[in-house]
Amino acid sequence: MSEFEVVRSIVVVADPQQVHAMVNDFTEWQKWSPWEGIDPDLERTYSGPASGAGARYAWSGNKKAGSGDMEITGSTPDQIVANVHFHRPFKANNAVTFTFAPVAEGTEVTWGMTGQQKGLMGLIGKLIPMDKLLGKDFEKGLAQLKASVERHG
Repeated sequence: MSEFEVVRSIVVVADPQQVHAMVNDFTEWQKWSPWEGIDPDLERTYSGPASGAGARYAWSGNKKAGSGDMEITGSTPDQIVANVHFHRPFKANNAVTFTFAPVAEGTEVTWGMTGQQKGLMGLIGKLIPMDKLLGKDFEKGLAQLKASVERHG
């Protein structure tokens, strides 16, 4: 078993509130999530409040998309914290954090995920670090978030 952390940042030319709103509402994730399009028949379920703490999102799809659920556990103007549970293809529970910091150009958004690799993922993690497995997805998602906010801002 080993712990991992994946962190990426980008500057979005928009106010922190605009970026925060796009992350705080799971229905908005279809506009920027790096995993959108993996399964065109992905089933999505939203529950709880529309946004913020208590908002929940569950997905179920093909083998590549897998299934899981997320819940926002904390939402302040400068940070969103969520728990994500992957059910398949691998079981995992991870903590996700988005921070929003005002900078001269707009907002620096930082997306981080921490967790523990167990079982088969623990073995894979010894060969290919989670940062290498997920880092490019985080970069793609942040670039799409930037484009979406700046286009619709």
